[in-house]
Amino acid sequence: MRRWSRWGMNDEGSAALEFITVGVILLVPLAYLIITLGTVQQAMLGAEAASRHTARVIGQAENATDAADRGDAVLASVIDEYDLNAADVDVSVTCTPAGAECPRSGATVVVTVSTRVSLPFVPEIFGLDRATQIPLEAAATQKVSRLWGER
Repeated sequence: MRRWSRWGMNDEGSAALEFITVGVILLVPLAYLIITLGTVQQAMLGAEAASRHTARVIGQAENATDAADRGDAVLASVIDEYDLNAADVDVSVTCTPAGAECPRSGATVVVTVSTRVSLPFVPEIFGLDRATQIPLEAAATQKVSRLWGER
């Protein structure tokens, strides 16, 4: 009868190779997850900043023309600062209560910014970059002064 100890003595493996293989198998998806979450977070912060600052500038403007000009300038600045794709950014400005003119004194301005983020390292071949885009949306509300337009 053979002893089990002799059978196990021939267990010469390469632990370093196994460790490296398992490490790479676990590290690559983890690194991709971190890069993806960072990209999505950057775009979400950009959309939130764009909506908040645009609403604030519109609410503090002196008239409708000034509000539009300042809103566009702030939006362009935030898009550049957060490295967003300007073609993917959609902005919607609404006022409540609904009326003929937006913005107007006493109204509440709601600015909604929508954008899409492509996953990192996804090729543009066969439209994969569009199929894997993540939609993001942020909204901000700003009360317009009762004295708006009277300055």
